[in-house]
Amino acid sequence: MTEPMFFKREAGLTVGEIATLTGAEPRRGARLDHRITDIAPFERAGPDHLIFLDKPRYIDGLATTHAGACLTTERLEAHVPPHIAVLRIREPYRAFVTVARSLFPGSLRPSSMFEASGIAPGAFVHPAARLENGVTVDPGAVIGPRAEIGAGTVIAAGAVIAPDVRIGRDCAIGAHASIMHALIGDRVTIHPGCRIGQDGFGFLPGAKHQKVPQLRRVIVQDDVEIGANSTIDRGAIRDTVIGEGSKIDNLVHIAHNVLIGRHCILAGQVGISGSATVEDYAMLGGQVGVADHVVVGEGAAVAAQSGIVGQVPAGARWGGYPARPHTEWMRTTVLLRQMVRREKRGATADNEGDGE
Repeated sequence: MTEPMFFKREAGLTVGEIATLTGAEPRRGARLDHRITDIAPFERAGPDHLIFLDKPRYIDGLATTHAGACLTTERLEAHVPPHIAVLRIREPYRAFVTVARSLFPGSLRPSSMFEASGIAPGAFVHPAARLENGVTVDPGAVIGPRAEIGAGTVIAAGAVIAPDVRIGRDCAIGAHASIMHALIGDRVTIHPGCRIGQDGFGFLPGAKHQKVPQLRRVIVQDDVEIGANSTIDRGAIRDTVIGEGSKIDNLVHIAHNVLIGRHCILAGQVGISGSATVEDYAMLGGQVGVADHVVVGEGAAVAAQSGIVGQVPAGARWGGYPARPHTEWMRTTVLLRQMVRREKRGATADNEGDGE
């Protein structure tokens, strides 16, 4: 059985072309015509691979690498062996990503799993749905009445697009995702298993809990990416909104009426309660929990596994449970450790005294 390569290798780039693409400066003597076709870590790299070095702690790995080219800083280039073409640049990793995107453009968004074009046999598209030219629909996908889908969008196998949903151009809707009560912008990627636009969790407590109608929508603006198996509930009294350019990891839950700003980062297993607001450029680490009606200010960053129960100021760095300013959180952690050590020493001294 042959080993598959899931991303097709293109013709590659020469070292000179990489320098032009990234703005890097080649080291004297670098072979500018040497062709690079792939990327790799130090230990797996061969002559056609590109690597990068941006931290001194990784220098030892250079001794055994067979890479063809290395992106690194002026400060670290002296450590790169002479047989490797060096490309000097201020931010090696950013340049490395630029090259990887150029070498493997097909990795940037999901494509048809059936390698189909147009509407594949076995897809179910309602006659009242409106699809622009260039939409791809895989087998088993369901598109409901009056749904509208823009050119260049791919609807993967088993996905369900409910009535009246609007999806923009050049989007990718993953396998078995479901989208209802939603407006989706252009160039949005929704990975497999996402659930978007279902009921928010709203009940009026009582002897018999009464369901609160969830009457609004989910609005996902342009260039958003939503990870696999994430859920975004539609609003009850206002739309749930995901702002332009925001990136959401796998297994994230966003409740009804939540407002996520532009270019936010939400790591895996974040949970945001109803009517909370996360302002532009905020970043939430993995498993952060946000209480209802809380505001996380613009540009704030919250450490993983923190619990946010109060307002987080713009630009703040918070962590812990309950979350508080980073310096306060770290100081409290140190004090608790010191208290535990003192108690242990006291207990040891008491035990030694009892032995006497």
